[in-house]
Amino acid sequence: MTTLFISDLHLDPARPDITTQALEFLATETRDAEALYILGDLFEAWVGDDDPEPEKARVIEALKRLADGGLPCYFMHGNRDFLVGEGFAAASGCTLLPDPTVVELYGQRVLLMHGDTLCTGDREYQAFRQMVRNPQWQQAMLARPLAERLAIARQLRETSAASMAGKAEEIMDVEQDAVVAAMRAHDVTLLVHGHTHRPAVHRFEIDGREATRIVLGDWYTQGSVLSWDAEGFVLRTLPRESPDDAAP
Repeated sequence: MTTLFISDLHLDPARPDITTQALEFLATETRDAEALYILGDLFEAWVGDDDPEPEKARVIEALKRLADGGLPCYFMHGNRDFLVGEGFAAASGCTLLPDPTVVELYGQRVLLMHGDTLCTGDREYQAFRQMVRNPQWQQAMLARPLAERLAIARQLRETSAASMAGKAEEIMDVEQDAVVAAMRAHDVTLLVHGHTHRPAVHRFEIDGREATRIVLGDWYTQGSVLSWDAEGFVLRTLPRESPDDAAP
């Protein structure tokens, strides 16, 4: 049996190819799984559990089928879908996880995070994150009409894109000191996170102990999944068939 981890799908009606691959993944890769963890940014934007967007609903329904079939599904908020709430949890069958969370996996303690809190060099983003994760800010946001929330989300994405364009790449990556501090705080030598869109397995030492940080990839051009069983883990890419490759 295998435990699966994904993140940063950034599902968006403007990118139906990602939704198609995500639905295929949920229908096939999960057949022999014992749990599915989604570590944030499942959606490009989430303005509230009352958003009726059909493409999002298709994925939510697919998750619910898995959960109803007995597969435990877990969801951790990302920097794009931090307004996911209990309505989503009920509709999808997912259990909402706090960030960070420690799980026991095949006899090992593993720290799970979205990963954005590790990017401490990006002070502008950290200030923004602190604002939008404030319960009072979220309550005020969710009280606005849906159309207004959608407009605000579009504006925030445009502002974020402009801000990222002017930042050095290393500022938007995790800080090793933050990684070590988080792993020490939770007494773990294994960390899994997403957010940076830089899939890799990093090995280093913490206080003389071997440590591993596994970074999940995004789904913009291909899928990315971490498969973990009693024999160990494999970080895999999932090729996506382009429209030009499709059969006539």
